Amino acid sequence: MRIQRDRSRLSFRKQYPRRRRSGCMSLAVVLGVLINVILLSWSWLGGRLNFAQSPTTDLATAAQQAFERGDLDSAVNLSQQALVTQSENTALLTLLARALVYRSYTDYYRAGDRQSALELTSDALSRSPNNLDILAAHAFALQADEQPAIAAQIAERVLQRDPSNVLARTAMALAYGSVGSFEIAMRESLRASQAESDFQLDALRALAISYSDLGDYQNASSAVMRAIQLNNRLTPLYFERALYAMQRGDADTATTAYFQILSYDPENVKARLRLCELSSLMRERDSAIDYCEQVTSLAPNWSDGWYQLGREYFLQGDFAAAQSHLHRCASLQVMQGVPVDARRFECWYLQGQAAEILGDCESLVATYNEFRAMAASESVQQTWTYPPEGPPGCVTLTPIT
Repeated sequence: MRIQRDRSRLSFRKQYPRRRRSGCMSLAVVLGVLINVILLSWSWLGGRLNFAQSPTTDLATAAQQAFERGDLDSAVNLSQQALVTQSENTALLTLLARALVYRSYTDYYRAGDRQSALELTSDALSRSPNNLDILAAHAFALQADEQPAIAAQIAERVLQRDPSNVLARTAMALAYGSVGSFEIAMRESLRASQAESDFQLDALRALAISYSDLGDYQNASSAVMRAIQLNNRLTPLYFERALYAMQRGDADTATTAYFQILSYDPENVKARLRLCELSSLMRERDSAIDYCEQVTSLAPNWSDGWYQLGREYFLQGDFAAAQSHLHRCASLQVMQGVPVDARRFECWYLQGQAAEILGDCESLVATYNEFRAMAASESVQQTWTYPPEGPPGCVTLTPIT
């Protein structure tokens, strides 16, 4: 209601005494105020009623949008926030599990995300053990965590009840492929990739892996490029594109893929290590050293970087530098408690070879003894053997026998 005060005064003056005009004015104002209060109250109540729902819905939408643009950090964070009040939202939980799995492949320190994804789906499954969507997400997390047998069993259980579940079929394909059943993996990944679903990207990635496992690197490259077209900022896809390119001998495409990763993530260490390896393969020694030094500078506690740098110096004939960097590689693995069967033994062997070339008997025997001690405590595939009297030229120092 709109009150035109100038016109009202003229009209009231002519028809009513001042006392009655005052009463009519009060009634009009009161009615206007009451209407406004009612409207404001209704708006406030509506906001209160939607308070718990609207912001969370926005978070879920934002999480999906973040994933679609390859921003896995935001996808993870937003999904976690939204799940606080939407713990039964299976689509949101599946999105978070996928984001964690993909993020685990983005850089060297992200491997723990695969365990986080598995813990997430395991917890959800304990609350809803028969939910097919949660079971499919759990199978996807299991295969990523290198538990293919259980992943395949759960995926098969889902597909028996819902043959159209693309994520479960994708998980089954990846699980079978990881244990060498490449034909089954190809069959299932083809079926998954041909279905219309929200998991087309996952299915195409599984298809690319299946082609690669069978040695068809051209089709592997084509499949992963189709996945990239669906999400052109998802960095794990570029690592896989580079791998398939290298399997075809296409170093230029591999280099471009790694540079693409660095354009999206300038601090990415894993891409730098791959560029170091690629440069070494191409015998671009200066570039290899430069990339590896960037790796050890950005990630001084990552033994892989020190190994690759030491190996590169060894190939260039700088044995003193090689010995030093390879010693750092070996020491880091010991200090970090890396299981013996998971250690990179080249850090010990090449370090010993460099010491032998330099005539550094003390370091050679110490390194050899350490290797022999590890080999004695665990069943390892690598062998490194000197005569019982010790390395040639170092017979005065007795190694472990």
